Amino acid sequence: MGEFAIGQGVSRFEDPRLIRGGGRYTDDIKLAGMTHGVVLRSPYAHAKIKSIDIKAAKAAPGVLAVLTAADVKAAGYGDLPVPGGLKRRDSSPMYKARYPILAEDRVRWVGDYVAFVVAETVAQAQDAAELIQVDYEELPAVTSTAEAPKPGAPRVWDDCPDNICFVELIGDDKAAVDAAFSRASHIVRHRFVINRVTAATMEPRGAVGDYNAADGRYMIYTPMQRPHPTRTELAKVLKVPESKIRIVTGDTGGSFGMKTPIFNETPLVLLASKLTGRPVKWISTRTEAFLSDAQARDNVTEAEFALDSEGHFLALRVKTFAAIGAYLQHSMPAFVLNAGTLAGVYRTPAIHVDITAVFSNTNPMRPYRGNGRPEAAYVIERMVDLAAAEMKMDPAELRRRNYVPPSAMPFKTGLTFTYDSGEFEKNMDLALELSDRKGLKARKAEARKRGKLLGFGMSNTIERAGAPSTEGAEVRFDRSGSLILFSGSNSQGQGHETVFKQLVCDRLGLDPRETQYIQGDTDQVFYGEGTGGSRSATLAGSAFHLATEKVVTKARAIAAYMLKVDESDLKFDEGVFSTNKTNRTLSVKEIATAAHDMSNLPKGMEPGLFATAVYIAPVNNYPNGCHICELEIDRDTGKVDITRYSVVDDFGTVLNPLLLHGQVHGGIAQGAGQALMEDIHFDDAGQLVTASFMDYAMPHAHDFCDMEVESNPVPTKTNPLGVKGAGEAGCVGALPAVANALVDALSEFGVTHIEMPATPERIWRAMQLR
Repeated sequence: MGEFAIGQGVSRFEDPRLIRGGGRYTDDIKLAGMTHGVVLRSPYAHAKIKSIDIKAAKAAPGVLAVLTAADVKAAGYGDLPVPGGLKRRDSSPMYKARYPILAEDRVRWVGDYVAFVVAETVAQAQDAAELIQVDYEELPAVTSTAEAPKPGAPRVWDDCPDNICFVELIGDDKAAVDAAFSRASHIVRHRFVINRVTAATMEPRGAVGDYNAADGRYMIYTPMQRPHPTRTELAKVLKVPESKIRIVTGDTGGSFGMKTPIFNETPLVLLASKLTGRPVKWISTRTEAFLSDAQARDNVTEAEFALDSEGHFLALRVKTFAAIGAYLQHSMPAFVLNAGTLAGVYRTPAIHVDITAVFSNTNPMRPYRGNGRPEAAYVIERMVDLAAAEMKMDPAELRRRNYVPPSAMPFKTGLTFTYDSGEFEKNMDLALELSDRKGLKARKAEARKRGKLLGFGMSNTIERAGAPSTEGAEVRFDRSGSLILFSGSNSQGQGHETVFKQLVCDRLGLDPRETQYIQGDTDQVFYGEGTGGSRSATLAGSAFHLATEKVVTKARAIAAYMLKVDESDLKFDEGVFSTNKTNRTLSVKEIATAAHDMSNLPKGMEPGLFATAVYIAPVNNYPNGCHICELEIDRDTGKVDITRYSVVDDFGTVLNPLLLHGQVHGGIAQGAGQALMEDIHFDDAGQLVTASFMDYAMPHAHDFCDMEVESNPVPTKTNPLGVKGAGEAGCVGALPAVANALVDALSEFGVTHIEMPATPERIWRAMQLR
């Protein structure tokens, strides 16, 4: 419909409500008789709990309940879900540790859950929590991912002597890779430390539990990405049928994967509500978020790259130790499925990857924007630049010699993925033009006059998105002809409402501003899988497409009956059915109203105009793109300024370029943020020393220049819309592009690599040591 059609840069329909204070986040929930909960957390990274004395806390003013592990056990609740199915190096089953709601005999990270206090006010609960006496026996702890699997390291779990949870071997036969290395003319080796970060969502985690004793039903308000699958898992924890649980997410202020699982506070507020007979709210403070949110990245990787004398890639060998924290959270092992990004956009024939997941006395780890993709892209794109430097070759030219050409599609890589489409070399050429590489030499000279070192770095990355799964959508007209959309995919700020309204209303000829959108309520949405892995446009978009076509099909049959013509005589355009056999027309809205009158319907047709659909994605799609970062380093201070950033992406069919570019911008900020400043750091005792925004540096708008983002769409045939996922691509491309630009700027000092985060101090020291 003109200005709202697919492909138009429509502003978000959600925004006016949100910027006027109309959002309804978890902390906005106010229920009659609501009480407040506070978690008592472990001050030690590793310790035995010898005893807990809660008498004084229970007697404190306003306190209604003090819960410990004994209360959870008495309620019959189970542990939090832990995934399984993987193996250790000797093929024995993975080590599967319990994940208790409250610690029983031992705490395993600073922030672990010890007790839960419920009182009339937050202040009363906090005061009471300070009265709980816990007798701890401190134990040795390990927080380093590299040190955790070494002999003699403290054990996180007594019966897991090497701290190894599982090992995953991926790719070609190791012997084939070894053979490729034996005939290589050039072998590049490097060790990468991909540091730990946290999601730092704008809205901290929270939960409001409300148990109804009359029907034995639990209601939970909490921000999350996958309400329907979470309900399934929560039912197992609470040991009740799913029908006894209702989850409402409301508006969610960011997640990036972190808010996906069941955190301990969810069953705690529900149990507390059941025991007190009143609703219970828990809202995380910002410092508490640093201590209790699942964290991300934290890999130590040793990579080897084999090339022939002409610079053709022969083989890649990667060995990674990946942190999982003190407990293995649900879905955490999914990062291994994204190791295929290591193949990049190249024809490397032989690749072998060895991943070891290790426990440590730290926060549990979680998929975070990209979930293994940025890490893998960082490794391969840094290795390409390192190889180019060793061979004294232009990084762009080295890439050009190894790209998968469009004519090779579908292309089976050396590491699990099979690409169906893409123009990787064209992406690079367009990005080089967009970045004005021809003027680079002059800009470097001008920067030098100002005491600046100018760096130019690129990445050309690919990832899997929209992994094989399902998603539900419903298109429903009420009796007045108004349209309501129900989405199984759940937004945390991406703009789902806008795009799905565009998609449906463009086809039906309706004004999206007059359409209601509902998500994140397991009682209202009939089926859902949720959001994650850049899946929403592919799966939910396709589900809405299928449901809309069902509506059109039924509306066509009703229109033919009402106009007394054959369906084949009807033309459908801009939401109106017409025919050259009569001057009468019928809009979809008119048909929706008429559909409730049986006299307007063919014999045997059910009244109403609505349809549900569940889309089944058979395969992944593969978004890809070239990022080019240009930055300046102050020679005296090491301060970095990003001065130019150019991107050419292939997301297939572009549904809304305005929202698409916003997703890319946000991803770039997170990738660059990790490369330059963000860092979770523990001291030797396991204490988190970056537990506030005074110590954990977050990127700001002034840290970035205007980002130029253009599209080179190559629609995929793997879904009805031709789309490729976009939510994580910015982060995937930015991490290596920024790192390569830093090394380029520092190359005159002999710097070939600089670890993350590349803070001004780290950069300054690198310049002094050369």
